[in-house]
Amino acid sequence: MGSGVSAQDASQDALRTWLDIAEQYRVDALDERRFTHEQFWEAVQPSLESDALRVNDIGRSIQGREIRAVTFGGGPTTVLLWSQMHGDESTATMALADIFRFMFEADEHPLRRRLGESLTIVAVPMLNPDGAELFQRQNAVGFDINRDARRRASAEARALWAVRDSISAAFGFNLHDQNARTRAGPDGPQAAIALLAPPFNEDRDYNDVRARARLVAAGMASLLAHGIPGRVAAYDDTFNPRAFGDLFQQAGTSTVLIESGALPDDPEKQRLRAITFAAIMGALDAIATGSYRNARAQVYEDLPRNAGGARDLVIAGGHIVLPGAEPIRADIAVNYDDPVARTGGRIMEIGDLARVESVDTLDMSGLFLFPDRSALTEQHGRAWLRIDAPASFHVRRSAERNAPLVRTIP
Repeated sequence: MGSGVSAQDASQDALRTWLDIAEQYRVDALDERRFTHEQFWEAVQPSLESDALRVNDIGRSIQGREIRAVTFGGGPTTVLLWSQMHGDESTATMALADIFRFMFEADEHPLRRRLGESLTIVAVPMLNPDGAELFQRQNAVGFDINRDARRRASAEARALWAVRDSISAAFGFNLHDQNARTRAGPDGPQAAIALLAPPFNEDRDYNDVRARARLVAAGMASLLAHGIPGRVAAYDDTFNPRAFGDLFQQAGTSTVLIESGALPDDPEKQRLRAITFAAIMGALDAIATGSYRNARAQVYEDLPRNAGGARDLVIAGGHIVLPGAEPIRADIAVNYDDPVARTGGRIMEIGDLARVESVDTLDMSGLFLFPDRSALTEQHGRAWLRIDAPASFHVRRSAERNAPLVRTIP
């Protein structure tokens, strides 16, 4: 390749650039992943006080909250992004807030100028404001909006489809959060990002529209490999005739699904927010320059597939000590009420769990686990350790209750 910069080095430099920009233009008011419609629009309001960003109402939710679109640029290629279609999936909504701030403040930045001249970008953050109010997946009437693309019975679905039609979107980005227990392959680590170029038919064929989406996704995978190696996966590509990504692909919009999963020690998904920002901005720049055409489709095809079904934690190798009973060696599987923040752990299974997949493993070999009273049912001087009880233990060096305390769980 001569003395020029390698494609790998260029991709690594690009990721570093986008992550630096994400940090510089982060909207500090959104420092937790749970926020309401009012809180979001109040946080981004300073970025919208410019002619560079045009805001318009595209509809109302079932409870009457405004569904708004934010437009940047006037270029010939149209791009539509939408987030928080599911009210409890807010990582990309935070990333969009940061993108708005970049578009507003960085008026002399060459990357911003390039995007504005080449693209018309329309973003619909928080498509489901009623769901966001309770931080729940569904809208106020219980619809999963991403299963309403065919009938478009909900106001939210109609609003999104109308925007796509109004701009004849060439590219689309369907922005979601996936289950934090999902792994990148059956033996892989927790997946931070999953990508999909959705199919447009049952046979999962590739036409020009889907092929373009695959190239964009492949470029994103190459970019992210430098920041979260091994944690980028491919989402299941079974055709769903009710889903927006599949039907937008069918309608001629080259659509990429981005699922922000989770990262260790990132309870409010702030690190993942920056990664999501970089993924989106890198893809927009690749579309603006046309460089996405140089991506290798095989990079996308080689991504490990999402693998679910894992427990959050397996406590392995310890001995459980119940009052009045002999210690018994057992593994304990735990799921968290909030698997991102890793809080509210509950016992899901006890026994020989050597082949049970988990996001994390805690090796307690040679140690003794004394359940907290909250985990026990006690009657007539006997105790039961309950499934679905709080995963709360005192870990000691022997089966004696006065033995040295090693740690507590959680």
